Parts: sequence; C-alpha cells; structure tokens
Amino acid sequence: MIQIAPSILTADFLQLGKEIEMLNSSEADMIHLDIMDGNFVPNLTFGFPVIKQIKSIAKKDLDVHLMISNPDNFIEDYQKVGADRLTVHYETCPHLHKTIQNIKSLGMKAAVSLNPHTTVNNLHEIIGELDMVLIMTVNPGFGGQKFIENSYEKIRKLKKMISDRALKTKIQIDGGVNLENIRPLADAGVDVFVVGNTVFAADNPKEMIAKLRNS
Repeated sequence: MIQIAPSILTADFLQLGKEIEMLNSSEADMIHLDIMDGNFVPNLTFGFPVIKQIKSIAKKDLDVHLMISNPDNFIEDYQKVGADRLTVHYETCPHLHKTIQNIKSLGMKAAVSLNPHTTVNNLHEIIGELDMVLIMTVNPGFGGQKFIENSYEKIRKLKKMISDRALKTKIQIDGGVNLENIRPLADAGVDVFVVGNTVFAADNPKEMIAKLRNS
C-alpha cells in the first residue's frame, strides 16, 4: 500500500501546532521533517527545539531527513529530540556503514538518501542494512520544484536491486509528487511518498492525503 509522509517544509509555521494536529487526524503514515544547514544545501530550516515541540504533540512517527554536512556529529541529538526514522545523505557520509550502525544502535530506523546525480549502484554494499532508501526526485533545498523524469529509471533499477536480494528495504521519494504521477511511481516501485506543496497548498489537506494514499 502507498504510504504518505507529508513534509512540513511547506506547512504554515505560524500555525504549526494546528498543522501537526491535522496530520495526526489524517491518513498520513508519518511526518517528514527536512533538516537543512545552509551548507550541504542552499537553505536553512529548523533545529532541535522545533523538533522537540513537534514530537510532544505528534501521533505519527517523525521521519527526519538530514540534508546537512557532518551528520555523524548529531545522530544522538536527533534521537533525543524524537526522531523515529533518520535519513542521511550518501554524499555526506564517508563511513556510511558505521553511520547506519550508529543510527540503528539508538533504536531508529535507518535510511540513506541519494541526490539526483548519485547512482543507486553506490548502495550495493550497504543496501541490506537499510530500512529505506530515499531517492531525491528534485534537487534538495527548496520545495515546489519540478519532478526529474529520469527518476523513473533510477527507481526501477533500485527496485530490481532490492528484489534480486529478497530484501525488505523500502523506497521513498521526495520531490514533485502529485495526483497525476503517484500511481505510475508506485508501479515503478516506490513505497513511501514525501509530499509537501501538493498537501499543504490544497484547499483540504486531509482530503488530499487520503486521495494520494488511495491512488
């Protein structure tokens, strides 16, 4: 079944508590938090105090995506403020296996994200250790970008890698998901969809989440 992870990057931060409560009562499977440091990606988002407050009222798992340099320095900190799932970028982890071991040792689900230019072949040696792989289908940093069409081939290649080894690793994508492409993407192998603008710009976000999930 399709899983939906609304990204609060495009939520109304003046009404953040109400936005989280809306997600709590929706069909969303998890809440996606995009953490950016202005270094690895050209944008800044929010830090530990905001995550801790979200955790205090969230009834869904917090799916935390670290678009930051040197993520190894902060893994324990993210666990302490409430991350249930932690995604690091392949491009920022020189000792990726050790990073994944550390995430799992702290009781979190572990995922690795790939930027659009990074081949899935780089995960061949580590994929058996991963709960999920996040394929960026836009360039990371800002919401509302156009979906990169070559992502379909990348998704199918990753799905074959997972199927050939009979793994349970899930495929997540982030960027440009809407009602028109979610079903073809699911057919290509995507399990979890990060959705921002499509949800939070909708007249009825809860209804949009339900439509996406049941596409």
